[in-house]
Amino acid sequence: MKLLLHTCCAPCSIYCIDYLRNKDIEPTIYWYNPNIHPYEEYKNRKETLEEYTKMANIKAIFEDYYNLEKFVEDVSDDLENRCNKCYKIRLKKTVQYAKENGYNTFSTTLLISPYQKHGIIRNICEELSKEYEIPFVYIDFRVGFREGQAKARELKLYMQKYCGCIFSKTK
Repeated sequence: MKLLLHTCCAPCSIYCIDYLRNKDIEPTIYWYNPNIHPYEEYKNRKETLEEYTKMANIKAIFEDYYNLEKFVEDVSDDLENRCNKCYKIRLKKTVQYAKENGYNTFSTTLLISPYQKHGIIRNICEELSKEYEIPFVYIDFRVGFREGQAKARELKLYMQKYCGCIFSKTK
């Protein structure tokens, strides 16, 4: 199985990577998160993931794209449902990359957070799976959230305090 794993940050990746490896699945990490604001936060999360992927000896692809104006434009017509749009923007790019680069499955670390809209993420992934004809590997990683966070603290990795977008920063 050649799985592309959309990754929001290093702390959320830890348990997901360990879980998949324990199932004899070696994922490739895929970073695409144009939602993260401010730029310093984006840079901290990306650099921390780069550091962790080296520690974990895992292949990683970084789509280094930061454009706050474009992100806000993409979600601003319906701020109440901005998370749904944000998930779709990131996951669609992941599936497109997977399809174009020979991956035969995909998943996301967004499925680990008890703070994310799990059902919506799953539905978006299932829709994209059908649209792009590439299987979505659904795993409810939430059971390992605390374990992954604890390991991130042990490794002294940078840990963010909010989802990432300018709107979640204000709450």
